[in-house]
Amino acid sequence: MRRRIGREVHGVLLLDKPAEYSSNDALQKVRYLFNAKKAGHTGALDPLATGMLPICLGEATKFSQFLFDSDKHYRVIARLGQRTDTSDAHGKIICQRPIEITQYQFDKALDKFRGNLIQVPSMYSALKYRGKPLYEYARRGVTIEREGRPITVYGLQFERWEDNELELTIHCSKGTYIRTIIDDLGEILGCGAHVIYLRRLQVASYPIERMVTIEQLYTLKQKFELRITSLEAQLDSLLLPMDKVVSHFPEVNISSNVATYFKKGQAVVVINHRFSKGNKVRVTEGDRHKFIGIAEIDEQNKIAPRRLVV
Repeated sequence: MRRRIGREVHGVLLLDKPAEYSSNDALQKVRYLFNAKKAGHTGALDPLATGMLPICLGEATKFSQFLFDSDKHYRVIARLGQRTDTSDAHGKIICQRPIEITQYQFDKALDKFRGNLIQVPSMYSALKYRGKPLYEYARRGVTIEREGRPITVYGLQFERWEDNELELTIHCSKGTYIRTIIDDLGEILGCGAHVIYLRRLQVASYPIERMVTIEQLYTLKQKFELRITSLEAQLDSLLLPMDKVVSHFPEVNISSNVATYFKKGQAVVVINHRFSKGNKVRVTEGDRHKFIGIAEIDEQNKIAPRRLVV
């Protein structure tokens, strides 16, 4: 087998994904610029969309699944009066209708999209059916029956309505498709609608000010190539620590002696911990509280490793 080329670099980069890049395109750019051996993104953004795309490098990829469960904030602009087959501007217009709506009707319609909802994902989504994403079937004209999935819209704020444009900000749970909200809203209003602009403002509580663009990364890479500074000083300093992904889990600190067994995959006894069976915890080692993995409390009240830093 060919050995994967690249260096060992670990952490989380908050990329400001540009429009017209797929999430995988953006991931591969970052991996190249960091010369990283291993990389993965946490929750795809449509090519049309911009904004925060956390990219995990190295050992941080082991904990990326916990970012999939995070809530997210979006700004979306919809075009009213037109419905497309993809629910966004990249699709074909399949229906045009007049816009005959009052502000009162807007407000009543938006109320239907707040709180706990059941959402049927679009055929033009990356959800898998028999190992293939739904959008591959949709492009062949094949429609797959989809089950509704529970989502939560924590906040939906009306920002503006000018002519045929509607702007909203949305705070929602994992698995929410903004395109589907806009498409469903357009049908309730009776005029149709599709997304023409989408920006992910934030993922979980990650700091917005730490986002960087691909252009900024290229500029820093050029400084390294001109021998002005080291790659690590320029790029690695942009990374958040890998345990930032799981900072919402409570910490259990163990001694180095106990950590020796934990890091070998063994459940360990920790005296007087305050957690119950099934609770997940973030495990650190020694006085420096070095992050070494995620664990779960097992039936014997031990700290059982679930993901380990190598």
